Amino acid sequence: MQWYALKMIQDNLSSSTDLSVIKERPTILIAEDDRAIRNNIAQFLENERYQVIETSNGQECVAAYQQTPPHLVLLDAMMPKMNGFECCKQLLKIPGSANIPILMITGLDDETSINWAFESGASDFITKPIRWPVLKQRVRGFLEKYQLYKQLEAVNTQLTQLTCTNDFTQLPNHHVFTKLLQSEWKRMARDSAPVSLIIAEIDFFKAYQDFYDPLQREQCFAHVADIISQCSKRPADLVGRYGEEGFAVLLPRILLAGAVNVAEEIRRSVNALAIPHLHAPNTDHITMSLGVAHVIPNIELMTIELLFKAADLALNQAKVDGRDQVSAYPSLSPS
Repeated sequence: MQWYALKMIQDNLSSSTDLSVIKERPTILIAEDDRAIRNNIAQFLENERYQVIETSNGQECVAAYQQTPPHLVLLDAMMPKMNGFECCKQLLKIPGSANIPILMITGLDDETSINWAFESGASDFITKPIRWPVLKQRVRGFLEKYQLYKQLEAVNTQLTQLTCTNDFTQLPNHHVFTKLLQSEWKRMARDSAPVSLIIAEIDFFKAYQDFYDPLQREQCFAHVADIISQCSKRPADLVGRYGEEGFAVLLPRILLAGAVNVAEEIRRSVNALAIPHLHAPNTDHITMSLGVAHVIPNIELMTIELLFKAADLALNQAKVDGRDQVSAYPSLSPS
């Protein structure tokens, strides 16, 4: 039974992510206060055979989203009544919105504004004036990823029915995570965009296994998984299991400093849980060590394994330095 379930995952994830598998035409919600720009975007997307819902400000966007959940949102950053950054935060609070991509449209290309967009939960951004080939590729890329998430949800549902495992984390296992990472790796290489990876392990978990019962172990993993998922705020971020004791977090289009910030937030949040671990040296509760690595993928010159190796080395350094901390790999470039 276990073998059959894993084979089903392979078959599903190796199948095409062609958008034709979405039964209805993908729906794209636009929020843009400039009528001319909004009309031009809508016309362009309709010509690409997408369904379009138009709104002129953040409040209308949130209301339209709740009435008709789209497959993707195009969100202008600067709008009256509610700007795009605040609107993005509001959209992500709506149940079921976690995997809906949000593409921010902005006339601001300074680093502060870009960071603000990502911190608000945007999956990516494009700048005005809009370059239509770029918009076309971004929209298609994110819709393909949305479809991949939907396939994964279906597979996870089937896997739960087919197996009797007690993995309370509800996260993709290492096999599935790697499949998703391979897809994202190719996309980031095509766009010459950065990708960061966090590998995290619960400190002294062997000792925890020895002294606490299986139910406590599963509950511990589930609580930590929830924290990691909460700290990985953007729909594009991906959290999965790594090995038997670890977790992995993929952060597309995030530089090393931003990934370190996410890792630190995870570390602090896990500490705040104060899950008892009375058999760990120098502490009485669960802590985590995290390794971070960052690269701009180049399919011809490097492999995904290189990114994992760098994050693993950083994780090992965090352990050597005393655990309960974040360590970043200093540089990662193709040789």
